[in-house]
Amino acid sequence: MKVTSHLKWNPVLADPSGQRQAKPRTLGKTMVMDKGLGLNAFQDLLSTSSSHLDMIKIGFGTSPLYPLNVLKSKINSAKESGICIYPGGTFLEVAIRQNEVNSFFDMLIALGFNGIEISDGTIEMERRLRNELIARGLDEGFEVITEYGKKGWGSSIELEELIETVLIDTELGAKMVTIEARESGMGVGIFDHSGKCKDDELQRVISAIPGQQLLWEAPLKSQQVHLINMLGPNIHLGNIPPDELIALEALRRGLRSDTLSLGTRKD
Repeated sequence: MKVTSHLKWNPVLADPSGQRQAKPRTLGKTMVMDKGLGLNAFQDLLSTSSSHLDMIKIGFGTSPLYPLNVLKSKINSAKESGICIYPGGTFLEVAIRQNEVNSFFDMLIALGFNGIEISDGTIEMERRLRNELIARGLDEGFEVITEYGKKGWGSSIELEELIETVLIDTELGAKMVTIEARESGMGVGIFDHSGKCKDDELQRVISAIPGQQLLWEAPLKSQQVHLINMLGPNIHLGNIPPDELIALEALRRGLRSDTLSLGTRKD
């Protein structure tokens, strides 16, 4: 058997864009949504793609539906791979409605999650409570990601509200603010009913807010292509299906026809 440990792709073939950072990166982070992967599939994801993966969201309120040993195994494996793993913000919204925020935090700590998402996509949340949850998350040692936007069909971005939310959340210590698009990517936020990007809204947002403070949920390939071509390969993208992670990284690097122009041509 030939030894292959010394083999390495030429850098201009591995990343024609020449822009991708290695982990732990500050630019171009990718968040995958896990809606029910088994342990084998989860381990396959990490073994093939962990170098391209920065965050894993255990989708919406699915965390309590796993056998605890399975969930803990996922969490431990993700952390060993340098990945921030956290429950979907909807689960915290459930805890708020059920007046069980304390037990929610207790379980996140006991299970070993290293991140938390704070959102109000379905419920109404006073600014005071949002501030308290951000502070508590930081006090417990979590990486805090907040989210802006409602999940209802046809919801849109209110620019002044978004600017204020990002400013306050990040000043309080949130790592970044996710722009809601759900797992469908249709009829929410910057995407219309067919999933097409509303460029006028997008332009208003990026002209007012530093891009590295925002994580754009973009579950569809067409959305990923559009955002990368418009904003560059190092935007933060989330709600990526697990089986599309490597394909997204190829888009970021200019290794697919859709983004081939990102690479510098060598004559």
